[in-house]
Amino acid sequence: MQNLYLFPLADYWWLYGVFGLLVMGVLALDLGVFHRKAHAVSVKEAAVWTGVWVSLALLFCLGFWQYAHHKFPVYAPLLEALAEKGVVGEAAVAEAARFADRAALEFLTGYVVEQALSVDNIFVFIVIFNFFGIPAQYQHRVLFYGILGAVIFRIGFIALGVALIHLHVVVWLLGAFLVFTGVKVFFSEDKELEPEKNPLIRALKGWFPVTPSFEGQRFVVRKHGILHITPLFVCLACVEVTDIVFAVDSVPAIFAITKEPLIVFTSNIFAILGLRSMFFLLAGVMHKFHLLKYGLGLILVFVGLKMVWLDHAFGGKFPIGVSLGIIGGVLALSVVASLIIPPKDEPEPAG
Repeated sequence: MQNLYLFPLADYWWLYGVFGLLVMGVLALDLGVFHRKAHAVSVKEAAVWTGVWVSLALLFCLGFWQYAHHKFPVYAPLLEALAEKGVVGEAAVAEAARFADRAALEFLTGYVVEQALSVDNIFVFIVIFNFFGIPAQYQHRVLFYGILGAVIFRIGFIALGVALIHLHVVVWLLGAFLVFTGVKVFFSEDKELEPEKNPLIRALKGWFPVTPSFEGQRFVVRKHGILHITPLFVCLACVEVTDIVFAVDSVPAIFAITKEPLIVFTSNIFAILGLRSMFFLLAGVMHKFHLLKYGLGLILVFVGLKMVWLDHAFGGKFPIGVSLGIIGGVLALSVVASLIIPPKDEPEPAG
């Protein structure tokens, strides 16, 4: 039977459009109202915004689940597909309801995976901001436009994934890549990031003159008729390149959870939108979670195995509720272990 999307783009284009307008509206409200003036984001403010973004994601998940329960029982193409399996009548409605439950759980699992993997971004953002000496009051502006660019790039990655994910060879390659990346985490040493060696950064400095100091929160300025870029723009470019690199891991990871374009798109975007507030909330304590990278490595290995083996072993779909439990458990365990077990380079407290 030909692969059937629960939310085909041809029928649900309006939902993509409404979601896109909602995202643009919230971003405009964020920058134009709440962060109109440059200021250092406090932990309290970051905690509030983190709660806002997580709440919006959960509200969307709830609305998505309720809509799916309402829509699926009368969704003819889906029922036709179920009829081909010999499921009819009330059983068909019950089967459709299970599809609705699974879709909501896939969104939630994909969102948790993307949020977890975005922790790596926070580590790198800290290094980048320290390297360029970005004042605290300008960091939100850099991240805002960095996230805006990330949304655009992720849409491209997701569109490419949707076009290729139904090719078995692509599934195997992506799954193997995730397993390899996860295993690599356990054996790779933490290397100091060197933004000055980034080819794009070096190219920018060769193409445009760079102002010796910050020009407020401006990215470009014109001096003596010549366009200059500021260190803030160079930092933004570095942030964008970093997100593209991380997208190579995170986008395949979410396709291991679900192949539904709508779920991949919405869960990914929600996770990206919450990244700024999570950065300001966790930046000061990230050093305490020294074992978290191993948890992220295990998650990558798990979703890679799910893609190339577990789904097939469980009749085409590994139970999504079990997947969510495993991912959440690994994250919780790595955080707790980080707080209990001191880093190797940290001296034991005197007894």
